[in-house]
Amino acid sequence: MSDLLSSLDDATLAARGPFDLFAIWFAEAEATEVNDANAMSVASVDTDGQPSVRVVLMKEYDARGFVFYTNFESDKGRALLANPKAGLNFHWKSLRRQVRVLGPVAPVDAAEADEYFASRPRDSQIGAWASDQSRPLAARADFEARIAAMAARFEGQDVPRPPHWSGFRVSPARIEFWQDRPFRLHDRVVFTPEGAGGWHVHRLYP
Repeated sequence: MSDLLSSLDDATLAARGPFDLFAIWFAEAEATEVNDANAMSVASVDTDGQPSVRVVLMKEYDARGFVFYTNFESDKGRALLANPKAGLNFHWKSLRRQVRVLGPVAPVDAAEADEYFASRPRDSQIGAWASDQSRPLAARADFEARIAAMAARFEGQDVPRPPHWSGFRVSPARIEFWQDRPFRLHDRVVFTPEGAGGWHVHRLYP
């Protein structure tokens, strides 16, 4: 772990934007986390005002935001389409770090979703057709029968992306970097957008 970046010192913060810093932290997490450094919690709120949180895998990120894919007819898909705001949280226990993101959500474009879907393992593609995600399932055998039926349906051909399956991009209105320090004297640094592509950075008490 870089001592410079672990302390979030002022010189580093003045020289780097949040996505540069995230890229460095994420690379370190990929080298140290036992499983799924790209795992993140996604919080949403449904039309009744009920919050919900679950862990998903981030599939890409850039200056536009953080992308994950899902069934748009799932609980989280319906919630995010109805109330397009989300909170993300990356927790890298091996590094004693967190990154929190808040911001608006929008579906990725069809070409982007098609490209990612085509890169998935075939069994995962079949599963996207077979699963009525978040809906009641009477027995596991019913799901396995649907998987077999979809495998037969697409035998000998590429599996197309289901119309209800795509991605969301969370565009940051706020990114917070949290680094553990002894005696709970942690570092907390927040970036918020400022001007044309700029960022305002400030610290929070732990």
